[in-house]
Amino acid sequence: MSERSSWHFLTNHSHTLLCISEDPDIMVRELAQRVGITERAVMRIIGELDDAGIIERTREGRRNHYTIHPDRQLRHPVESHCTVGDLIDMFRQTLSDSS
Repeated sequence: MSERSSWHFLTNHSHTLLCISEDPDIMVRELAQRVGITERAVMRIIGELDDAGIIERTREGRRNHYTIHPDRQLRHPVESHCTVGDLIDMFRQTLSDSS
């Protein structure tokens, strides 16, 4: 199994959300680079997260600021007992443990 698999455990939506949690003022271009998708895909994901009430966009000059609503439940039935905050906290804990 020397080849790297092309699938990932987390979706581009969760990758985008985690990047926003690290930097609420992140630009779409930087999000696209970090997640590895197009800017257009990032804008679609941000729109979907906003429509679902998971994030809120506020225009600040030429940039957006994102506010995450950590109390929102995750959407899939398997993880619906967890919140957006639980997901973010799990990865913050892992990142701080590895520092």
